[in-house]
Amino acid sequence: MTTETVRYDKGNEESHTEGVRRPGRWLALAALVLAVLLVAVDATVLGLATPFLSEDLKPTGTQLLWIGDVYSFVIAGLLVSMGSLGDRIGRKRLLLVGAAAFGAVSVLNAYATSPEMMIAARALLGVAGATLMPSTLALIRNLFHDPRERSLAIGIWGAMAAAGAAVGPVVGGFLLEHFWWGSVFLINLPVMAVLVVIGAKLIPESKNPNPGPWDLPSVALSLVGMIGVVYAVKELASHGLTLDVAVAALVGAGGLTGFVRRQLTLPAPLLDMRLFRNRGFSGAVLADLLTILGLAGLVFFLSQFFQLVQGRSPLEAGLAELPAAIGSVTAGLLAGRFARRFSVRSAVAGGLAAIGLALAVLTAIGQTTGYPVLGASLLVVGVGAGLAFTVTADVILSSVPKEQAGAASAVSETAYELGAALGIAVLGSIVTGVYRGFTTPAGVPSDVAAAAHDSLGGAVEASSALDPERAGALVSAAQEAFVDGLRIAAGVGAAVLLATAVAAWFLLRDQKLADGAIEH
Repeated sequence: MTTETVRYDKGNEESHTEGVRRPGRWLALAALVLAVLLVAVDATVLGLATPFLSEDLKPTGTQLLWIGDVYSFVIAGLLVSMGSLGDRIGRKRLLLVGAAAFGAVSVLNAYATSPEMMIAARALLGVAGATLMPSTLALIRNLFHDPRERSLAIGIWGAMAAAGAAVGPVVGGFLLEHFWWGSVFLINLPVMAVLVVIGAKLIPESKNPNPGPWDLPSVALSLVGMIGVVYAVKELASHGLTLDVAVAALVGAGGLTGFVRRQLTLPAPLLDMRLFRNRGFSGAVLADLLTILGLAGLVFFLSQFFQLVQGRSPLEAGLAELPAAIGSVTAGLLAGRFARRFSVRSAVAGGLAAIGLALAVLTAIGQTTGYPVLGASLLVVGVGAGLAFTVTADVILSSVPKEQAGAASAVSETAYELGAALGIAVLGSIVTGVYRGFTTPAGVPSDVAAAAHDSLGGAVEASSALDPERAGALVSAAQEAFVDGLRIAAGVGAAVLLATAVAAWFLLRDQKLADGAIEH
């Protein structure tokens, strides 16, 4: 054993070798978290670019949905498989290959010339993104062996991951006001180049020394299962329960059931399902998912509220949502210290309760609600997400042997992706259901009324065909219905988050971040 090697023991990961204080570790971390931020930003940045992209590529409605969704579908479907692949071939190797691919495919996205090419490019970007997210978190465990340093590093990582959803609209708004829509993808190139250069030099390689084979049937079952479930959830929100949604849900559930059963029979599974018997691990994954559900749902709907109800520009709407990013970054940096001083369950349950209370405040929102109330709510949600998401990531990563760090990281990331999809879909189905029930003002033609009932954006666009008086009445009725839906969705979200806070308090009892390992 050389001085650069650190021996890991389950109960105590500290060592007195030089590896505990690896030179350049903070610079390496900076490159890793920049990559995480970009992958998170890429999930939301396209929303603002959609009108410009639609004008240029002229996709059909279905193609436009796939352009927006296929990236998150593929990431969600491949995270566990890619985390497990990193454990087998080396997390650094997978990260560097993925970063180079992410940069190259970003160019393909920026210069896509048809809807079909754009869908394919977004899917490939999802494949590359799936290699980056679990690799970055798993490598942090190998870079930082001192438990307090590692908690801070995970805090920085968690803050960037949570802040990405809120930063995306700001970055997108700025670029779209100064450049063409493809620029939202080209920003990936310099960051990925920096990651490859710094990573090759400063990030140590790590992998499972006895990994077993990479089971391709498990990869296929995981991909089919996750894509089926996420697709069904999103389509249910947009179009209600249809035959397509039911089939996708059944196929997804069947794929995930098959995946779980296969993992329990394999000698070297992609994901050790026995990890979920650990109450702390399961509680952390659940809290992880619902933290992001609250954050993503709120940011998504307030983005529409700021633009379509209160009339702000895309950049103004993005800036208005910055308190969420500021809160998550600040809380993420302090989360490890807070969890050690008080307890893991105080941090996680407190974070979830903060998000729930902020959503509860929004049940009183109105079309003319002032920014101080909205900004304060976003700040509280950001603080809650930063606390809960960071500490749960630390719990998940520390609950497993280091050989399984990639697979465990992928569980945390899958919860993140699924939480984002569920936040938009579940809360979205409530907003949409209430919105579509509004009464069309008298004198509005049936085709305009149909377009207006599709979405608030559709109502604003369709109203341009009417005289000013009818247009004003239609937009006002649509805005009022949207805000009604937003209030009810906020109430449901508040109830779910507050209930989860109570569950987390019991599930995470006796969990501690003491020596970098979870003590029971």
